This record gives sequence, C-alpha cells and structure tokens, in this order.
Amino acid sequence: MDRVIFLVDMQTFYASVEKADFPEFRDKPLLVAGDPKQRSGIVLAACPIAKRFGVLTAEPLGQALRKCPQAVIQLPRMQHYIDVSTAVTRFLRQFTDLVEPYSIDEQFIDVTGSVPLFGSPLTIARKIQQCVHERFGIYARIGIGPNKVLAKMACDHYGKKNRTGIFELNAKNIEKYLWPLPIGELFGVGHRMEQHFIGMGIRKIGHLARFQVDFLRKRWGVNGELLWRTARGLDSSPVSPGTFTEQKAIGHHMTLPFDYPAIKDIRVILLELSEEVAYRARSKRYMGHVVSVGISGAFERHSGFHRQITLPFATNFGMDLYHAANTLFTESWDRLPVRAASVTLGDLQPASNNYQLDFFAHLEEKANLSAAVDIIYRKYGKTSIFRGTSLMPSSQLWARASKIGGHFK
Repeated sequence: MDRVIFLVDMQTFYASVEKADFPEFRDKPLLVAGDPKQRSGIVLAACPIAKRFGVLTAEPLGQALRKCPQAVIQLPRMQHYIDVSTAVTRFLRQFTDLVEPYSIDEQFIDVTGSVPLFGSPLTIARKIQQCVHERFGIYARIGIGPNKVLAKMACDHYGKKNRTGIFELNAKNIEKYLWPLPIGELFGVGHRMEQHFIGMGIRKIGHLARFQVDFLRKRWGVNGELLWRTARGLDSSPVSPGTFTEQKAIGHHMTLPFDYPAIKDIRVILLELSEEVAYRARSKRYMGHVVSVGISGAFERHSGFHRQITLPFATNFGMDLYHAANTLFTESWDRLPVRAASVTLGDLQPASNNYQLDFFAHLEEKANLSAAVDIIYRKYGKTSIFRGTSLMPSSQLWARASKIGGHFK
C-alpha cells in the first residue's frame, strides 16, 4: 500500500500568529518586519490582504509601505513563533506519531496508519485544517502525496493556490499536474541548474522525467539522478520525527548593520560569532573538528567566499573556533567591505565521547573555563560577561543579546 504523506504549511505564519493574538488587525493589511533602521528592516511576512497590494516577502519595509501605506507593522516575536510552531507539532501528533518539522511553518506527517482510525486522506486533511484554524487561528494548506517530495510540491504548486487549500499529487496525476510545470518549479532545482536544463532543451518537468538518466548521472552524479527521480515523483525518504535531534553542524550567521571595511572590526564579529557557536555547541553537548567561515560582500559586488579547516582535535571552545575562523578569513578576504559573516562548527561528536587529546591544546583548562562562563550566561545573560573587544563600536553583542536569529524575541 502506498504511504500517505502530508506537508502541512501554515499560511503567512508570522502574520497569522499576530492576527490570532490581535483580532483587531484581522481585516487590516499586516506586515511583520524587522527594525527599519537596520538591514533587518525587511518584510518577514505579509498577510494575504497586504499581498493584494503587491507587498512581497523579503522586500524592504519602506518599499512595502509605499505600496500599502495603511499597513499595520508588527515587530517579530521569534520566541513566540517558535512556541506556537512547537504547539502545532504537538497537536499534529494526535493524528500520528510520525511528525517531522521541516521548517518553522511546515511539517511533514505520515498518516498511513491513521487512515483506518480517522478516515480517508482528504477527510484527515480537512480535519487538521479545521482544528489548526480553531486552535491557533492559522489557515493551514496541505499537500498530499505517497512521499514527501510529492506532498511538498502538491502544497507549493496547488494547495497554496486553490480554494480548498488541499491538493493531492500521486502517480496517477503527476503527468497532468506536475509534468507541464516549468523546470524551475521542480523541488531542488535552483536558478543555475534551471539554466543548465534549459540549455539542454529541458524546459518542463516532464522533459526531465523522460530524459535519459544515464546522461544525467554522468554529468551531475547522484544529484542528476536525484532530480530525475524527483521529476518522476519518486522519493523513499521516511518521515523522521528525530531529524533535528542529531545535528551535523552548529552555526551562526550575522548580517551587519552596514558594510564593514576594516579588518579589526570584522574580527570583532568573527570572535562574537565564534563564542556564540561554541556556547551553543556546549549547551547541546557537542564538540567538532571542522570550522567553516562564510563571508558576503555588498550586494552590488557579489563578493565573498566560504572556507573550512579541519582541526587536529575536537573542540567547543570559542577561542579555538576564532583562531581557525580568523586564519581562514585573513587568507581569503579580498579586502572588499563585508556585509554578512557566519561561523560554523561541523563534524560534530558527543562531548561525552572519547576524543583525541592534544598535548598543547589545554583541553581541561578550557573545559573548566567554559563551564564557569556558561553558568554565568545562563544565570545572568550573554552581556553579563564578555570579551573586551565587544566594547568596540563594531560589536553587535548588545544589539543581538535580546534577539533570536537576529530578530526580536
């Protein structure tokens, strides 16, 4: 028997949560946007009423207000959105224990075993849609398929656009509904791959589905075959409730309030990023061997790079990460202004595991120091103890201390 997989998507999630909490805004255009004085002054979510004025997600707030000057502006409350998303996950577990959060506003659920209990897939989808709206004030769109990739595309291409908010893609109807779509609409195809396909005469998803897989495999390896399988609606990946319980990497990204041209200022940011990543790794009891740095330049220059280095020992100590990150940055920076930076610790292993000791790494001293700092962080906050460089004007420690993911809690 085919599996029955849903992709449950919460429409304009942040805006929907705000309208549920503030019913007086229900019939008004509402935007959730960051601080207009910073680069975070972009539209994170626009309700359907605002979208009718042409407002787009991720456009500058000022531009959105020129389109819809009467819009209500709400600052994001990220912790609250996370709490609501978690509550939705718990609710969906009433229908099945196979619930996999895909993003803050999307969840895969496998209801194959629930059909005998709750009725047909369409009946279950309608029930979920009704209950999510009654409990959370959020309109859910649901894609149905025999696997995750078809459920996702059913939701994105049809469920989000039709009157009922529910659509099913399966082996019987993909030729009618999926194959006529442009190749750029296929899940997993980015702009560059789209251009490659068009250059080969593959303009529709159906063209790729009928293409010779051997050629695709020869040119792009596993990814070529994966996209071919996706076009044919083939996907064997299970809905995995534990997908996010074991991490492969821990990273932190920061978009700066303005382009930083000076190396001394950029190093302050790299140090703060390194300390944040190290703290999160210790909080989750991980250590890692691989440190990665990502740098983005100004939009108009399209400059930047991503580099990584493997350390001779596993660590979750901030200065270890910073020394590696600074080396990568110094070797690769093109001396153009920096608008965003990230630091990531990868090749993770549980901190309780046995690991290779380094005679010169002073691991025990670092562990004791880090443990003391973590106690202070948890009790008094991130600004209670910090390195002196965070007193420099370029520091973003204070601005981000009360935020989650760069946005207000």
